This record gives sequence, C-alpha cells and structure tokens, in this order.
Amino acid sequence: MKPRETLFAFDRYLAERALRFEGVVIGGAALYLLGVVMRPTRDCDILHPELPEEIRAAARAFAAAMRWEGEALEDDWLNNGPAALAKQLPEAWEKHVQTVFSGVALQLQSLGREDLLRAKLFALCDRGLDLADCLALAPAADELAALLPWLDEQDLNRDWPAHVRATLADLGRRLGHAV
Repeated sequence: MKPRETLFAFDRYLAERALRFEGVVIGGAALYLLGVVMRPTRDCDILHPELPEEIRAAARAFAAAMRWEGEALEDDWLNNGPAALAKQLPEAWEKHVQTVFSGVALQLQSLGREDLLRAKLFALCDRGLDLADCLALAPAADELAALLPWLDEQDLNRDWPAHVRATLADLGRRLGHAV
C-alpha cells in the first residue's frame, strides 16, 4: 500500500461514517509519512492506543472495498501488532510524538526520532529485518552509542548484549562510522 494515499482514502471512509481515530503509528508507514522512505508498506502499525472495535471493523470493510477496486489491502492492514513496544519505551515517549497525518477523521502521530530509532534498532537486533529502514534513518555514531544501554536491556538472553553490539557495529560500518 502507498500509506499516504491509503490513509487519505481511509480518512474519507471514516468521515462518511462519522467515525474518528487518533493514534501513534510506527514502522514502515511512519517512516513513509515522515519522508524517510518512499517504498510502499504492507500495513499501518498502530502503537497506541488499542484500536477500538468500530475502527477495526471499518478498516476491514475499507480493505474489502479497496480489494473490490483492485487494490491489494489485507484485512489487518491497520493493526496493533507492535503495541507491546509501548511498555518497553522510556516513560516520556508520548511527550515526543510528532504529527505525520492530519485528516478530517484520522489523526496520526509518530514517535520522536530517538524513540523511532529505538524501535527500529530493536527490530533490527531482534528480527534482523529492518536493516534498510535503519540505514534510511542514518543514525549518527553518538545516537547508536546513546541507545546501546537501552537495547542491552531488551532481552535477558546472556548472548543478547554481544549480539546487539555486533549488530550496531555492522550498522555503523555500513553508515561509514569509524569502529
């Protein structure tokens, strides 16, 4: 999906049904809305709040309508998949959000840069699937160093800290940071 176009259409869809939603988006959709990446994404991950059932139902119905028009949009395109991350972020994360989409019925914010880096670096270390996004965010060497202690605490496996350091060192090399 092309996030901006899909969100404008979904905004109209919600407005026509007198529904409203405000939330915090992360992942590829957030990076697209921030202008960090320009690639389509499969979904729109909502970190907070939990999607109300009427919004979930509207998103499923919207996806069905889009498929009818030939657009490839899965029923779960709008989801709370990464919601557990909200409990792992530092307490004040909500004070650093920034507006990335403002429609009539749909308002979306994204994490501030530091917390967005936290989320993407954790995903890179945890799943190894977010290298392109981390490269696109282009964290400076001091940003990587500042986030290292937080990343170290995200898994209790005794090998985790060494894995995190190796992953960040590889990312730093790819970004041209001296190692």
